Amino acid sequence: MTSLDQRQETEDAEPGGYAAARLRLLHENAQDGRARRQALATLTDTWLAALFDAAAPPRGVALVAVGGYGRGELSPRSDLDLLLLHDGRAEPAAVAAVADRVWYPVWDLGLDLDHSVRTPDEARKTAGEDLKVHLGLLDARHVAGDLGLTTALRSTVFADWRNQAPKRLPALHELCVERAERHGELQFLLEPDLKEARGGLRDATALRAVAASWLADAPRAGLDEARRTLLDVRDALHLATGRATDRLALQEQDQVAAHLGLLDADALLRHVYEAARTLAYAGDVTWREVERVLRARSLRPRLRAVFGGGRGAPERTPLAEGVVEQEGEAVLARTARPERDAVLPLRAAAAAAQAALPLSPHAVRRLATACPPLPAPWPAEAREELVTLLGAGRPTVEVWEAMEAGGLVTRLLPDWERVRCRPQRNAVHTWTVDRHLVETAVRAAALTRRVSRPDLLLVAALLHDLGKGWPGDHSAAGEIIVRDVAARIGFDAADVATLATVVRHHLLLVETATRRDLDDPATVRGVADAVRDVATLELLHALTEADALATGPAAWSAWRASLVDDLAGRVAAALSGAEPPAPEPAALTAEQERLAVEAYRTAGPVLTLRTRHEAEPGDAEADAQAPVGVELLVAVPDQPGVLPAVAGVLAMHRLTVRTAEFRGTDIPRELRTAPDAPRDVPRDVQRDVASGEARAGEATAVLVLDWRVSAAYGSLPQATRLRADLVRALDGSLDIRGRLAERDAAYPRRKGLSVPPPRVRVAPAASRSATVIEVRAQDAPGLLHRLGLALESAGVRVRSAHASTLGANAVDAFYVTGPDGGPLAPDVASALAAELERRLG
Repeated sequence: MTSLDQRQETEDAEPGGYAAARLRLLHENAQDGRARRQALATLTDTWLAALFDAAAPPRGVALVAVGGYGRGELSPRSDLDLLLLHDGRAEPAAVAAVADRVWYPVWDLGLDLDHSVRTPDEARKTAGEDLKVHLGLLDARHVAGDLGLTTALRSTVFADWRNQAPKRLPALHELCVERAERHGELQFLLEPDLKEARGGLRDATALRAVAASWLADAPRAGLDEARRTLLDVRDALHLATGRATDRLALQEQDQVAAHLGLLDADALLRHVYEAARTLAYAGDVTWREVERVLRARSLRPRLRAVFGGGRGAPERTPLAEGVVEQEGEAVLARTARPERDAVLPLRAAAAAAQAALPLSPHAVRRLATACPPLPAPWPAEAREELVTLLGAGRPTVEVWEAMEAGGLVTRLLPDWERVRCRPQRNAVHTWTVDRHLVETAVRAAALTRRVSRPDLLLVAALLHDLGKGWPGDHSAAGEIIVRDVAARIGFDAADVATLATVVRHHLLLVETATRRDLDDPATVRGVADAVRDVATLELLHALTEADALATGPAAWSAWRASLVDDLAGRVAAALSGAEPPAPEPAALTAEQERLAVEAYRTAGPVLTLRTRHEAEPGDAEADAQAPVGVELLVAVPDQPGVLPAVAGVLAMHRLTVRTAEFRGTDIPRELRTAPDAPRDVPRDVQRDVASGEARAGEATAVLVLDWRVSAAYGSLPQATRLRADLVRALDGSLDIRGRLAERDAAYPRRKGLSVPPPRVRVAPAASRSATVIEVRAQDAPGLLHRLGLALESAGVRVRSAHASTLGANAVDAFYVTGPDGGPLAPDVASALAAELERRLG
């Protein structure tokens, strides 16, 4: 070695020289975060290597960087993780002397040092006993000395990690879960720990370790960028504070934001939250895949023992049209055609949430890239699927997160972008604005039995704070936004107006109840003037509770609830004192009259199936509209058991009932023998079966059912098959109950989806000629069949029925009479409602 080389080595080994170069690098060089971290690691490598060489180490010794330093990611105040590795042949005193020559200069500069001195066998043993040590060694990188020693250790450590993965990965997952419970979720914290919180840098390291096991890998989209974002923010935090800290405290956020060139602290938090959300979602997907792989490995030997062969194709269970369950996830069916099905993203999401299953990331990617955009306004099916998704309760959150990760949410609701990851600087709020909206919908799903329009409640819950993405009063801004969004979703003008009113006044009840004198008539009148009708008040009352519960534990209490309940009751009394009557049947159409006459003449059921569009037949825009379902018209001579028979046959054929109307009519004497059924029958000859207006012997009763149905999956059945099964159901030769029980046994109901209990009540003053029983329950295959059987067994006559499915909620009204053709006595009606509720429960 020349004298010049010796002098250069000595200068490199001097702490002062390294310290000055380090300061220049951190404060003078205009490098981005990643380049600066790599440059700092390289500078530190050079310095430590010079210290190591100056110590004149014996043969068989190496200096190894591990952990974050091993990855070449040195933040300004990061500690140095170093391992002095030796093969055990050198004298212990010589190895200790090398350690002293390296460690002490590091301490002299005030740098934090995590150090150890081990042989390869000792390092391997310690890694086997301590998971954190093993994780650090996965990032081992040679700095100086015996390269072969470092290379051999890396090979051994990785081999051990892969061999021990079935035991190590569950333990690593448990560590991640425990850490998240202690430190919370980074994407929702106002003062997050960038390293320890869920979605932080520790989780990024865990995902690297999973990938190193070769068992599973994280979704790669945006993952590296998210990790770099958190590292950049931590670098800026170190430079701003001059401390080795990972907590982004409130008082330092503006300074950190300025260092990164961001507008303000809110922009900084949103930047951090987006990165954390990407990492958290990647973690969820990865750990689910690890669990699936390990479960499959544990089952495979048993399957071979039982079946004597390899693993067969995974089972696929239908969930909805184009969507199946496979290995614990909702995936696209082989027959799905996303490029032709704009509603498929919402249908898949709704099916996954209703089944309490995660939505496959592969399915999300395919839906995001292949499906065409929805038209404006949305077709009815898309609107119904959105409501079904929101009504699933807690499983909605996981499915919504998957849609967000794939960019599907902002594609469906462009206004969502303004509230995505937006922080709420209020200690009362637990969540960001977007997550708060989803949580409000989750809470509202448990309150849908309290309102007559659960679809409006759920959509209002999702949209009520969209105005927070705009300056000014968020309620006033939200009213404007929701008018546009609701119209685009496909609600009619009346529903749009209701949603706008609810969003505009979503804080009215709680603010009035807690700040005004409820005994002052002006207080009640002011709320009544703003709300205008009982139905809107009903929605506003439920949304108030859901909104508060989704805000945080400090936002709702028994005291607040009692005040809001009191105010809502007073306003309801001021508005009407009674609920509006339930709808009576509309007049029959010409097509319904024709079928009724044919049913009478053939003495059997007749039916037709036809596709319905948003526009009415004959409308110039009808051809441009997407189909909204299939209309099923059925006419049957009046006899017991028609409602459960028709509903049961539809359930057997996997047809979902979206809306249903059931009423009776009389066939006038002059139409009984006419050779051809007229297309137009005068309205004054129509007769209601139970109206008492038809004179005995002049007319014969026929029941007419007008239902809109859709196939849960697969193609629609042929009308001839439906009619044949209906004939058998009416004559008792078709065991509907047994067939449905067999199907339910084959596809048992999944556990985990919590739904609010059914609610059955007698609607007061709803009809003068009948008792109206209102049913609000979770929609399910065969629900109308079960209700029809229960009403038949109770000995009441169903004069007419109005059933509708709003998302996952069935809202049905039955006009029933007693044996005398009149309304039921109050006590009998109450007992009937209680019995129906018991059976549904």
